[in-house]
Amino acid sequence: MRKDVRILLVGEPKVGKTSLIMSLVSEEFPDEVPLRAEEITIPADVTPERVPTHIVDYSEAEQSEEQLFQEISKANVICIVYSVNNKKSIEKVTSHWIPLINDRTDKDSRVPLILVGNKSDLVEHSSMETILPIMNQYSDIETCVECSAKNLKNISELFYYAQKAVLHPTGPLYCPEEKEMKPSCIKSLTRIFKVSDLDNDGILNDNELNFFQRTCFNIPLAAQALEDVKNVVRKNISEGVKDNGLTLKGFLFLHTLFIQRGRHETTWTVLRRFGYDDDLELTQEYLFPLLKIPSDCTTELNHNAYLFLQGVFDKHDKDRDCALSPDELKDLFKVFPYLPWGPDVNNTVCTNEQGWITYQGYLSQWTLTTYLDVQRCLEYMGYLGYSIINEQESQAAAITVTRNKRIDLQKKQTQRSVFRCNVMGAHHSGKSGFLQAFLSRNLTRQLKLREDHKSFYAMNTTYVYGQEKYLLLHEVSPDLDFLSETDLACDVVCLIYDVSNPRSFEYCAKAYKRYFMDSKTPCMFIAAKSDLHEVRQQSTLPPLDFCRKHRLHPPQPFTCNTDDAPGKDIYTKLTTMAMYPHAKLRCMCVCNRCTFCVSHNLLSSELLRSLKATLVTALLSRLEPCVEHLGACLLTDEESSLIQQVHEVTYVEDSIYMESSVDPFTPRHMTQADLKNSTFWLRASLGATVFAVLGFAMYKAILKQR
Repeated sequence: MRKDVRILLVGEPKVGKTSLIMSLVSEEFPDEVPLRAEEITIPADVTPERVPTHIVDYSEAEQSEEQLFQEISKANVICIVYSVNNKKSIEKVTSHWIPLINDRTDKDSRVPLILVGNKSDLVEHSSMETILPIMNQYSDIETCVECSAKNLKNISELFYYAQKAVLHPTGPLYCPEEKEMKPSCIKSLTRIFKVSDLDNDGILNDNELNFFQRTCFNIPLAAQALEDVKNVVRKNISEGVKDNGLTLKGFLFLHTLFIQRGRHETTWTVLRRFGYDDDLELTQEYLFPLLKIPSDCTTELNHNAYLFLQGVFDKHDKDRDCALSPDELKDLFKVFPYLPWGPDVNNTVCTNEQGWITYQGYLSQWTLTTYLDVQRCLEYMGYLGYSIINEQESQAAAITVTRNKRIDLQKKQTQRSVFRCNVMGAHHSGKSGFLQAFLSRNLTRQLKLREDHKSFYAMNTTYVYGQEKYLLLHEVSPDLDFLSETDLACDVVCLIYDVSNPRSFEYCAKAYKRYFMDSKTPCMFIAAKSDLHEVRQQSTLPPLDFCRKHRLHPPQPFTCNTDDAPGKDIYTKLTTMAMYPHAKLRCMCVCNRCTFCVSHNLLSSELLRSLKATLVTALLSRLEPCVEHLGACLLTDEESSLIQQVHEVTYVEDSIYMESSVDPFTPRHMTQADLKNSTFWLRASLGATVFAVLGFAMYKAILKQR
């Protein structure tokens, strides 16, 4: 809606233009009328529409033609004043003033006109019979008002209609020649109907009509008023009411009726509540509300936004298969002016066997859009009517701006749910396969994908310590010389090389040294295509030695050439590293350098074995009389303690989701002869005790180190 209204009064001399303005201001007819009234401004608080109004007078005696043209170009509405007792002034309306105004305004943005018949106190008859043919001839004429400046008749109404012609123009809504609404108006009202149809059944039931009424006019409709509205529609249009609800045809008919009866402000109130401007375009303020995002912060959808999007999905998933077919997706996007998702979306998020976007893929795509381009997300949520359905001030209420990453590092915890992983590697190293495997597609399914629908992103969920997180994989350009800070900004880096290509690892080593060696971004090397024969890499250091030198995890083997969907363990590891970049995660290997290897070697060392043997020999002679009695009691307790302590150590180490290449402690197989041997009971009891104590000590040491 406009912030102010500028009204220009033109007409032949002596028709009463100045008198009308002065009568409005002073509320009495002036004794002396000047040649021209100065421009006056009526404050917003005294106008019906609460908008400041500027009234400008034109005097042929005091102003030049050039000044007239300037005023016409600045005016929002023009009142052509004539005298009802002067036929010549009426003829001048069509012979001079309307052509003059039309010549000075663009055809596509004509200024609304109002015909004002002044001096109605001097005649007993009306001039409407003469004026009606003129109104029918010129569609720019909004209305005609007969008034009297002397008697103050219809003076306030005149300026109210002028203000209304600007704030609630008929031109964008209705075509008087064809006596129907214009296509742009029908399109806008159709979108409003679909947004208000909360269950997507093509009908506005009583609850939806009441919600619509309350949203637009702040008051619900009484039950009888609802029935009266539906009865009016039933009498005038077939299929306007169905199953006691209002159809789209009935909804459009009601607004046509409002406009024809001069109540187009009702239609404009609805349009503006749903974000439309005077040209029936959604306003920039509605689509792109102000949202401040500090540097080093990311954007995510909050809980209410996900609930809203789930509701949108549910009402369009008519076959209840937890996936959106092409027709269902097309129906969802009918409220958009264009199709927001291209064919590459199917290669960015999860789909079912038919290639339809699943429920999880649908939410992942919205999460991806919010993370990468929050302004685009706000625009899309505006088309869906988020602020209206959820009764929020704007779509910005759907967005959560995360805190600065530096604070996360300081506090060693994060509140974020979306993490970005940049996937880097040489040409043909398996980056695209790694992305598609994240969407549960093995090599067979990947070969069926179209190359022109390729996506450089993959978005899906992972679970870290029971919490659902989103991981965004981004395939970065392999050209290291043209990478910007935006390309490198991420939470974790994945460096992929082809085990069957001897020159593949060299690229990863160069990328790591150039961009990540001195950064705090965690990195992981992926040995892709591990199902193929591994060749020696032609690099300064082999991959394993390179990782040891730079204190990195050893390369993780990966292949998407599987019968079933590839596993997600490696993606969970990446998400964990992104969530806890400060943690020194164990590599679970036989490098003899990590915590696991040192602990395992200590527990398996000759020193521990000799210590256990010495203790057994020293205590054997003194405890032999009560061996059989104690053995039976201790076996169960000590073995369970042993298993519990070993499991606790294993849980702490395994909680970072790394696979072990060393078998954990294998329980000894006991024969029937062992059970009958009393010496065995003593050794088992003492060995289990010592082992449990040392295991507990190592467990405490590991926790302290972490």
